[in-house]
Amino acid sequence: MDTRAALEQAALAAIAARADEIVALSRAIHADPEVAFQEFRAAARLSALLEAAGYRVERGVGGLPTAFRATLGTSGPTVAICAEYDALPELGHGCGHNIIAAAAAGAGLALAPLADRLPGRIVLLGTPAEEGGGGKVILLERGGFQGIDVAMMVHPATRNLVDRGSLASLRAEVTYQGQAAHADAPPGSGVSALDGLLTFFATLNALRARLRADARLHGIISEGGTTPTFIPGRAQARLSVRAADHRYAGELLDHVRRIAEGAAQATATTLEFCTAAGYLNMVPNRTLAQAFAANLARLGRTVTPTTGRERMGSTDMGNVSQMLPAIHAYLAIADEGVSGHSVAFREAAASPRGDAAALDGARALALTAIAVLTDPELLARIRAEFAAQRAAGRVSGLPA
Repeated sequence: MDTRAALEQAALAAIAARADEIVALSRAIHADPEVAFQEFRAAARLSALLEAAGYRVERGVGGLPTAFRATLGTSGPTVAICAEYDALPELGHGCGHNIIAAAAAGAGLALAPLADRLPGRIVLLGTPAEEGGGGKVILLERGGFQGIDVAMMVHPATRNLVDRGSLASLRAEVTYQGQAAHADAPPGSGVSALDGLLTFFATLNALRARLRADARLHGIISEGGTTPTFIPGRAQARLSVRAADHRYAGELLDHVRRIAEGAAQATATTLEFCTAAGYLNMVPNRTLAQAFAANLARLGRTVTPTTGRERMGSTDMGNVSQMLPAIHAYLAIADEGVSGHSVAFREAAASPRGDAAALDGARALALTAIAVLTDPELLARIRAEFAAQRAAGRVSGLPA
């Protein structure tokens, strides 16, 4: 059997040989942005590339036309590398998902020549619609992650991080119904649905003073009337409720519902309160993260230790981490202060630093996959940590 060092050398040589192709893939996806569940061209590019490299590719997995599962190997422990490739409406790749896709594909290309030499399987999962659609959530529900022991991905950022968590994210839509009437009609002729919504928001603002430091509560009015000369009979808002753990986020959402009900009662309106399945908080597997950090260090990247006080967003990779050992690592492509979901970050995602992150991401993912598959003790420690997290109630694990 090949030594781990020999496998690593072969993987790095494969990336070096195809570096221009990996960078070109990142730039092509960046130049051709597609929003959630519409990533047909990006998914086709990735699927075709992996299939040509020797992967068995299933397209449209989980009933999602832009999802795919590419498998290398037939048996043994299985490492999944997740690819994202959806863009933001209007902004394009302001979150740098083109780099995520290219790094995942690059790792896949690095590992493809090792198919008969690896003691396990590699699965490249194409996961659409991270930006609000939750492709990974759907794939989890539909068996897309069955048979996988460990899952990994990288994401562009302003620092190199390996074990940062994420916020649980829940969504709600609040609709108030009143009685439409002309503004000059006699008093009592109309009931303003907007009054219900504004009363709701006013009370919601008062709640913020009592939130835990990790909680976030945001909303927009999506419908509030069409003209000031009419009392609106319908008003609607969309809300985001986030926190560092999904239990507290759920408790907070229940409180928001009670506030909405009180506002309806106070303004003589009726309420419709709808919730959507959200993202769970990320629980990184630190054993896996340490292995990934060691490989980043080999590549010359300095990893910033996490303190638990970092600014965090939300990701559907959090749902994956609740079900099996996983990490969602970050690679710097821009200076501190450059915000994600911005024009500046979009430009960084197609810059030399962005290209370097795609290549380093491919290298670190490939090296870590080799480590997991060739070191039974490492895999045992990863599993033991997840079992301890499950026993403590921090994760739930995949259903049998």
